[in-house]
Amino acid sequence: MSRILSIEAYSYRADPTVPGFDDLGPITVMDGECVLCSLGARLIARFDKHNEFRICRVQTDLGRALLRHYGLSPDDPESWLYLVDGRAYTSLDAIIRAGRRIGGVGWVLQPLRVLPRFVQDWLYKRVALNRYGLFGRVEMCEIPDPRLRARLLE
Repeated sequence: MSRILSIEAYSYRADPTVPGFDDLGPITVMDGECVLCSLGARLIARFDKHNEFRICRVQTDLGRALLRHYGLSPDDPESWLYLVDGRAYTSLDAIIRAGRRIGGVGWVLQPLRVLPRFVQDWLYKRVALNRYGLFGRVEMCEIPDPRLRARLLE
């Protein structure tokens, strides 16, 4: 499930079900109620020195539309999307790629690249399916971090 190859770059621009949005930089679409995702969003806000990343919660109209455009379900806990240069990535591969782009603490994820794709996908699926039980819930929009709030696509 790692890289979505079947759809051409920026195809969402021609999809009438996807609301228009600023796609000049990388975008992560993640669960806005997941503690782990919210931690990831705060790390992006803190370590993205070029201020280029935007964060879109799955719970928004835009988040749901983007996931559906790429054949993912907004209700599936495995749905995490990384858009960069019009291309879409999912699963642990997406998180590793986003970490590499951010740099800093994101480089901690890079050793996971050596794992075979099926192991990456298995590991991602285990965490995704159990994330609320392991880490709990929090509303990303309630986090009082102005750097994070400035990056949210609503």
